[in-house]
Amino acid sequence: MLHDYTTTTPESVSAVVAGAIATGDALIATVGGPAPTRTWDNTLAPLDRLGAVMVRAYGEGPFMGRAHPDRAVRASAQAGEETLSKWQSDLVFRRDLYEAIEAYAATAEAAGLTGERSRLLEFVRRDFRRAGHGLSEADRDEVQRLRTRLVELEVAFAKNIDEFQDGLDLTREQLAGLPDDTIARLGPGEVSGTFRVSLDYPDYYPFMDYAHDRELRRALQFKFFNKAVVENRPLLEEALQLRHRIAGLFGEPSWANYAMELKMAKVPAAVEKLYAGIVPGLTAKAHEELVDMAAALGDGSLQPWDHRYLHTKIRKERFGVDPAAVAVYFPLDRVLEGMFAITGEVFGLEYRRLDHIQAWHPDVVAYDILEAGSERQLATFYMDLFPREGKFGHAAAFDLQSAHAAPEGYVLPITAILANFTKPTETAPSLLRHDEVTTLFHEFGHVLHNSLGHTELTRFSGYNTEWDFVEAPSQIMEHWCWNADVLRRFARHHETRDPIPDALVEQLVAARDLHIALAMLRQVSFGKLDMAFHGPGATKDLDAITRETSEITGFPLHEGTFYPASFGHLFGYDAGYYGYLWAKVFGDDMFSRFEAEGVLSPKVGADYLAKVLRPGGSRDPMDMLRDFLGREPNQQAFLRLLGITAS
Repeated sequence: MLHDYTTTTPESVSAVVAGAIATGDALIATVGGPAPTRTWDNTLAPLDRLGAVMVRAYGEGPFMGRAHPDRAVRASAQAGEETLSKWQSDLVFRRDLYEAIEAYAATAEAAGLTGERSRLLEFVRRDFRRAGHGLSEADRDEVQRLRTRLVELEVAFAKNIDEFQDGLDLTREQLAGLPDDTIARLGPGEVSGTFRVSLDYPDYYPFMDYAHDRELRRALQFKFFNKAVVENRPLLEEALQLRHRIAGLFGEPSWANYAMELKMAKVPAAVEKLYAGIVPGLTAKAHEELVDMAAALGDGSLQPWDHRYLHTKIRKERFGVDPAAVAVYFPLDRVLEGMFAITGEVFGLEYRRLDHIQAWHPDVVAYDILEAGSERQLATFYMDLFPREGKFGHAAAFDLQSAHAAPEGYVLPITAILANFTKPTETAPSLLRHDEVTTLFHEFGHVLHNSLGHTELTRFSGYNTEWDFVEAPSQIMEHWCWNADVLRRFARHHETRDPIPDALVEQLVAARDLHIALAMLRQVSFGKLDMAFHGPGATKDLDAITRETSEITGFPLHEGTFYPASFGHLFGYDAGYYGYLWAKVFGDDMFSRFEAEGVLSPKVGADYLAKVLRPGGSRDPMDMLRDFLGREPNQQAFLRLLGITAS
């Protein structure tokens, strides 16, 4: 049964958190208490059940900090997230739990573990080692203190970004270049007769794409790049210092070295090797793209606030592709129908929309995922797709209930997508730009990964994989958004219902790689900034790093700005942002099988489901890739699609 979110109050959120901790304390007492013999059932099984309790509690309580319309509920949820995170992070510092796990590891039963259970023992022992068991008591206490403070910083950093409000109040004349439907959706400014262009994505990106006034583009980007800078820069600086201190206590030269033990890449050198193989070719291609943009600009030097505007202008002139004109063929309802039809065909699924759900906002919809032909339910997911004040400002998937085997039966996963697409009105539907279509497919890739995984243990359910692999199954979904045959199946004009013209599809696909090297270098820039922030050295010149890595993009730094203060990936994906590009390499490689055997092949889809999605995090990603591809993974598909050659 789904949770009733309509009764959510600040007090109910606090009660959810308190209840989860009480249940957790009881489970932990089983592990930490005396036992004549250490077994799976009294040692590791309670720890894994604890994981399920915590995820469910997050979904009913702290998750509301990202989505609930009531500010008081959000505040309670954010406080609850901090409480829950602190309680969980404290567990690995408990000596009694460490000793119980080590005692179990020495038993014959533990030596005979296989599959998920063996992997869980390995991972849990690693968790406790990384918490400082093996260090002196003083150093272990210091690690615990520092990690507790990092949790506080992460919650505050995200809250400041989500709740930050700013923008420009502009006259109709100052909006020259923006499509009429975009202007119609803008809220009123404080001054009578003006329009408010906020920093929310549905306002910011169209303005940067279309606004003719170069100075206003600069002004809005200045605000966007300085979002929450006063509040968040000190938090970021403190977090970087604390992470470096933790790494040093474990004898590691940097947080990047310490953090990457948990990832596919294992060491920073592997990431540098990835960049070394693609950056020279990208840079050469990007130089040609910059010449192209400079010619379109005419007078003056290229600045970062010109990038999106010139890209949109050239795209429209050269390929006849205007994002607003393309969007009329992507009404949200049709895109959802198409996405469900495609994934249903490839993976053997059906979707059933749920009526009368008790969600946290009227905009929210929910679906069950069923096995085609059998009506067997596999999962449930929510979709909350439109912006509102105080809501999470990006697009992401959230795990509200993890799949796992339980004494009462198998527990099915529940996932939620939060996004910020243009909301429909009484007279106009929600029309998605093509990049928003790819965003929706991308996030739905996470939903499917989380929904279709079938593991015994919570620890490995769904997308609980190595962090630099978790984006691969969502990257692969984006490819369908660029396939002409696939697009024609669901892209229809929102008024006439005419299918998207073949010529427009061809132009859209042809335009895909326009300025692609610059786009990829932007990803490299973010990844290198993240790695440099977390590299060797106790103190770092963050402004110099930001400037140096920004210049990788081919554009100068926007002077007077510090975008890392609102770069949420620096918490959670710390020393891991490279994973988007890393995962794209593997996502492209996996999609090459679909290209070779049928872009919507149910046979390949069934293989992909069985060998990549269903195992969740229960196997090493490289082993799953080898099984699915039938060979060693490589960069060839990635390079081919980008039109570059490795150096």
